[in-house]
Amino acid sequence: MSSPGTQIAEALGLLLLRSNRARLYGRLTAGLDPSVDSATYPVISGLARTGSMSSARLAAEVGIDRSVVSRHASRLARDGLVKRVRDPADGRAMLLVLTVRGRLTVQRMRRRLAAALDEHLSLWPPGEARRFATDLKRFVGQGLSRLT
Repeated sequence: MSSPGTQIAEALGLLLLRSNRARLYGRLTAGLDPSVDSATYPVISGLARTGSMSSARLAAEVGIDRSVVSRHASRLARDGLVKRVRDPADGRAMLLVLTVRGRLTVQRMRRRLAAALDEHLSLWPPGEARRFATDLKRFVGQGLSRLT
C-alpha cells in the first residue's frame, strides 16, 4: 500500500490537471456574464482571493502569462466586472480591482462550487464528508505552507 503522501500527490495531480480545471470553471461560469468563462475564471477568481493587484502580480499568483491576464482583464473590464485604477503607492502603475458586479459574480460562482461539492459529498456518509472537509482545511492551512 502506498504512503498517504503518495496517495495525496496522485489525487492532487488529477485535481490540478488543466482539463479538469477547465471543465470545472466552465460549469461554474455557465450562463453568467458573457465575459466570464473558463478562460477568464482564474483572473476574476484570483482577484477575489488576493484583492487588488497589478496584472504582473496576479499573473504570478494564478500561474498565467501576464499578457493573458491583461487580455482577460480587458475583457472583464469592458463588461464592468473589473476596473483599472492607479496604484496609490506608484502613480505610474495600474491595479486591477473587482467592481461590485464582479464581486457579485464571484459570489455566484462560489455558491455554485459549494453546491456542486455538497451534491457530490451527499453520496458519502455524513461523518466522512465533515471529517474530509475539516482535514482538508487543516492540510491547506498548516501543511501547504510547509510545502511551499
